[in-house]
Amino acid sequence: MLATISSAALQGIDAEIVHVEVNAGEAGEARWFLVGLADTAVKESTDRVFTALNNSGFRPPRTRTTINLAPGNLRKEGPFYDLPIALGILAATGQLKCDRLGDWLIAGELSLSGATRPVRGALAMARLARSLGKRGLLLPSVSAEEAALVEGVEVYIADSLASAARFLAGEKTLNPLDATAARRRASTPTAEGAADFSEIKGQHALRRAVEVAVAGSHNILMIGPPGSGKSMVAKRIPTVMPAPTLDEHLEILGIHSAAGRTITGEMTWGARPFRSPHHTVSDVALLGGGSIPGPGEISLAHNGVLFLDELPEFKRSALETLRQPLEDGEVSISRSAGKVTLPCSMMLVAAMNPCPCGYLGDPKRECRCSPVQVQRYRARISGPLLDRIDLHIEAPALSLAELRSEKPGEPSAAMRTRIDAARTRQHARFAGTKIAANARMTHAQIRKHCAIDATLGDLLQQAMEQLQLSARAYDRILKVARTIADLAGAESIASPHLLEAIQYRSLDRAVFY
Repeated sequence: MLATISSAALQGIDAEIVHVEVNAGEAGEARWFLVGLADTAVKESTDRVFTALNNSGFRPPRTRTTINLAPGNLRKEGPFYDLPIALGILAATGQLKCDRLGDWLIAGELSLSGATRPVRGALAMARLARSLGKRGLLLPSVSAEEAALVEGVEVYIADSLASAARFLAGEKTLNPLDATAARRRASTPTAEGAADFSEIKGQHALRRAVEVAVAGSHNILMIGPPGSGKSMVAKRIPTVMPAPTLDEHLEILGIHSAAGRTITGEMTWGARPFRSPHHTVSDVALLGGGSIPGPGEISLAHNGVLFLDELPEFKRSALETLRQPLEDGEVSISRSAGKVTLPCSMMLVAAMNPCPCGYLGDPKRECRCSPVQVQRYRARISGPLLDRIDLHIEAPALSLAELRSEKPGEPSAAMRTRIDAARTRQHARFAGTKIAANARMTHAQIRKHCAIDATLGDLLQQAMEQLQLSARAYDRILKVARTIADLAGAESIASPHLLEAIQYRSLDRAVFY
């Protein structure tokens, strides 16, 4: 007897339909055959399913049984198919009577006892089920909570193989999860630590640059000696970022769900992501990839912050992979298993020392680096990558008086109030478009919203010639000037706004060349 159950396979952060076809009662020795381009984790499911059937009070098939995961040209990986395979066997052997098995999309890992365990990518499965017009989804508890965030499809919890079988047979009633309640829980930020900008002593110019960067979602590079507070500042940037909208949070959740971070408890719900990979990170781990392409660090930082500490210590090849994603806000990865496009619209925050020892220009400590060592160190960051970083700011060493001061700095809440006001102006400016912040403006929008008069144009031209900046830097100066004007509540860019924006590019040549 043949039974077919619908499941899914992840391709990047999206899901594609997989039909689990089970044919039991074939003549021959009592053996199982699993076909359909499955990886090792899928092939091992037969052993888990056999034991789970026994321990759940069901009878494993006593004849030759073929299990096909269609389409055969789509690679399948992970334990998604334990539950649908087990239910398919029950239907094929007559132990489960259900006339409309095809109305459901089912996924889940089985323990040997028959209990279910969560799988990654539940949000993508829910979107797939809705697009296919499925009646609903049957998923393990944690996965079902994620899937319930998608409106327009019913999600039911299958906490065990026996429970799922009884529900499909009409012997047990389950209530669908409440999408409204699930969204309310997801949009409530998880309590975080006490990190706050009030703990940052001194560094007033750096704090101002960070405020400008966050207000327009601009990339920023901090340059300073060890102990000047660069990492402390970077880790507090999420505390001044606007709270993500529901749509932004669903995008974040979809990526982290596909990466499996939601089922391991690594994700902070309701907050923007902050990713800080070590400088030994590989190109694939940073960009994304694998045999079946999945999200890397830049995609996990989507709608949040990617912090690269000790920027010159990263491999040159890894840094160069950032150039196109920083421009486009997405990255396309091609592998033999297919091509996927992953979103990566994040704010890049980078930090570095001025030289290998870190004390070049320090008035109190002597630099031990030779000119050749300094040049080699700085040359690890290419000009094209530096061009894509909007703000460059020095973080000088703190004086003893500043370190001993008991006076707290301005808190994150005060900075966030000004940033929220600037973002509100930007949302009104870009209403009806996909643009959310000044940093993402197109060339046409720059000409429209960043227009400057002839006097300011001459000023900018003079700065471009003296600093020998590129055409890309020209656009980025105008974007930053627009953000500074937004923070000041100004309708148009004025001289102080443009001069401050130019100041944030002065390190292009002064430090790096």
